[in-house]
Amino acid sequence: MATNFYFNNFDSSQEQTLIEDLIIESIKIFGLDVYYLPRTVVNTDTIFREDDISKYEDAVLLEMYVKNVDGFAGEGDFLSKFGLEIRDEITLTVAKRIYEDEIYYRGFGGTSGRPEEGDLIYFPLNQKLFQIKFVEHEAIFYQMGSLQTYDLVCELFEYSDESIDTDVTIIDNIEINNSQKRSIYLTDVIGNFTVGETVSQQVSDNTLTAEVVTVTANTEANNAYTVELINFKTTDLDYVEFVADTSVVGGTSSANGTVTTVNNTVLPTSYQNDSFQTEPSGFLDFSELDPFSEGNY
Repeated sequence: MATNFYFNNFDSSQEQTLIEDLIIESIKIFGLDVYYLPRTVVNTDTIFREDDISKYEDAVLLEMYVKNVDGFAGEGDFLSKFGLEIRDEITLTVAKRIYEDEIYYRGFGGTSGRPEEGDLIYFPLNQKLFQIKFVEHEAIFYQMGSLQTYDLVCELFEYSDESIDTDVTIIDNIEINNSQKRSIYLTDVIGNFTVGETVSQQVSDNTLTAEVVTVTANTEANNAYTVELINFKTTDLDYVEFVADTSVVGGTSSANGTVTTVNNTVLPTSYQNDSFQTEPSGFLDFSELDPFSEGNY
């Protein structure tokens, strides 16, 4: 026999909408405003099924509820053979209707109609990016016959030269402060290069592009500038360096100049490459030819 239709509310759209409204209102009261960054896949590796050069070009403000009330989950902070690692995790709840209205129906994100693994969330309390690793769509199991929320299991994002251009300054600075930088010295510059624009250089059959971070004028020479660049790309998606004695053109300003020198070792101040290279020479004697036989070799 069938269930009693007087008490079976699993097909009642009005009851489902009421519960969804209450959940949305609760998240608006007890939740937190975060930025949701949908991922744009650039070039998927057909063997490993991964994308090494993802782009994040949009940041949408959403309210989400933090389920980790006692702090971050995950393995936390620990020392490994690679140094200090921070593996914080967090679980966030977003209302299904809010996600669809603000992300999916506005053309952001993928085609699945739900949050996708690989998307980023900017968490304002610690000013860090977290990457979605798993989306649980049945955290609350079919209240009144429908699903109202998504639970997003996220872990701290490890930046590795992804392109982040969202027009939200505090988020875009993560790319500027952590990406690999290179500088070029330009002479015979016509026009003014602007910060944030894309510059290009034609090398053989490839077009090299990069984003301008800083432009510094040379006070001892006319029409000469040092330009710091990030986010390097080529038309065939392979890495190619900018070369000397070839012109560079600004995509927005239309400024142009000739590359004189290229510096490919501009590192952030937090990096310790130079320390690891120079400090061991102070306590290791590399001139010793026979450290084990006490001179009998």
